[in-house]
Amino acid sequence: MNLKDNYRIELRAAIRQLTDRCLYAASKWAGEQLVGIEHDPAKFTPANTRFQRGSSSIRRRFRSSDVISTPIAGVSYVSTPIMEEDEIVDGDFYLLAKSYFDCREYRRAAHALRDQGGKKSVFLRCYALYLAGEKRKEEELMELEGPLGKSDIVNRELVSIERELSTFRKNGTIDPFGLYLYGLVLKEKGNGNLARTVLVESVNSYPWNWNAWLELQSLCTTVDILNSLSLSNHWMKEFFLANAYQELRMHKESLSKYDYLHGIFGFSNYIQAQIAKVQYSLREFDLVEGIFEDLLRNDPYRVEDMDMYSNVLYAKECSSALSYLAHRVFMTDKYRPESCCIIGNYYSLKGLHEKAVLYFRRALKLDRNYLSAWTLMGHEFIEMKNTPAAVDAYRHAIDINPSDYRAWYGLGQAYEMMGMPFYALHYFRKSVFFQPNDSRLWIAMAHCYQTDQLNMIDEAMKCYKRAANCNDRESIALNQLAKLNADLGRTEEAVYYYKKDLERMEDEEREGPNMVETLFFLAKYFREQKKFEEAEVYCTRLMDYTGPEKERAKSLLRGIRMEQTGAPSMDIERFPP
Repeated sequence: MNLKDNYRIELRAAIRQLTDRCLYAASKWAGEQLVGIEHDPAKFTPANTRFQRGSSSIRRRFRSSDVISTPIAGVSYVSTPIMEEDEIVDGDFYLLAKSYFDCREYRRAAHALRDQGGKKSVFLRCYALYLAGEKRKEEELMELEGPLGKSDIVNRELVSIERELSTFRKNGTIDPFGLYLYGLVLKEKGNGNLARTVLVESVNSYPWNWNAWLELQSLCTTVDILNSLSLSNHWMKEFFLANAYQELRMHKESLSKYDYLHGIFGFSNYIQAQIAKVQYSLREFDLVEGIFEDLLRNDPYRVEDMDMYSNVLYAKECSSALSYLAHRVFMTDKYRPESCCIIGNYYSLKGLHEKAVLYFRRALKLDRNYLSAWTLMGHEFIEMKNTPAAVDAYRHAIDINPSDYRAWYGLGQAYEMMGMPFYALHYFRKSVFFQPNDSRLWIAMAHCYQTDQLNMIDEAMKCYKRAANCNDRESIALNQLAKLNADLGRTEEAVYYYKKDLERMEDEEREGPNMVETLFFLAKYFREQKKFEEAEVYCTRLMDYTGPEKERAKSLLRGIRMEQTGAPSMDIERFPP
């Protein structure tokens, strides 16, 4: 049996077990990876596909002793036994409780299992209580603070669940799903260190629960913490590391992991979406757009991650494509936070900022911890010059994710608008710490250094240099470096940066005021250096423009030719206007 067949067997078993415990998000994720595994062309026939999917006798035939993962490219993975189910114990009561759970009657589900002692029943009872507490917490938040307010309301079930699961763990009678829930509760209570330990125990004993990996990843806020984890070398660890590297902004390492996984899970929409996220962080918008177009062709009713696609279309000002996407998600599921954010982006691009805010608020009513909605709403308030509301929105985003560079950048913008550059500089520094490869952040910090209150020109120039090295798409950094060096009398440095800026504008076939300014500066410089041929080249290019630029170029060219012939120059550029 080859590696891919082993993965299929493991994932099929995991889907049944996760679904049976009402861990539907993890089950969905496992299902997507199952169908994402590339088939061997020699074996892939319609009959074989039906045989694999439909034969329960085949599934029962394989046990953990048969599942031996063979390495790819020298990587050796451990074989984790597939759990045996205690279906006979508590079976009827469990089925009743699960039906209540599926109807979102969480307390009723927990009550139905009150006298059942099987591990599955204990997990579902505690999980139902946890969700009942979360549901009540949301209701109280709505009643007391409104959907967008801050509050200290907590899940009241956490203490009792923690006490019970802690006892089971000490007695050694807890299963991997109970450990996952215990880790989740500890994380909610702020006990991050113990939560990490418990979640590592959970994923090591049952590695197919993607929910547990995600909770563990959220607790790995530094590379040192990530490297300190004692994880078994199961193939699911590769998915975890790829995601963790992405969140820690280790983009090269993350892409390397996803490229490796894509060789096995070649049809996984999840991996495609994750690669798009990494490329989005690297601001490779054209590549990201192509990936999302492929995703929508393969999965036309997908809403997950489509808000990122809308951000790309917004940045590229693709109004028609964004309109089509907004209509598409609206018809698919308009009551999803992602859908509301996409529609909000559409209205923002149209300049209808009040309507955009309305949809971002709708997204937050559906999920008050939806990070993108807080950040995007802050951007809209900036456009509306409502800085207090913008600051509040950005602070909500930072409370949810302190590593969100967009929120820190937004706070910097807001305080800069309020004429408080020292505060703005602090927030810009935080943003570049979390996203050092984004030229926009360095340019914003440079502008802050250039304000009258700070006037730290050398520091501003350092920021512009960093921006120029970070693929400055707006081509602001090179032009500013040239101007600042010219103002400081550093003529040679100014010429160097004007030439680099000119090369870039030529490569991108851009015209505009910066091109005119660059050509005039270089023409004057080479004239002063008595390099008349080079000066004439730049003047001749300026003759292609109309209006005052052309007249100035004619005057400059006359002066150059008169100097070449030795006649006294009457260049009007020498006289003040």
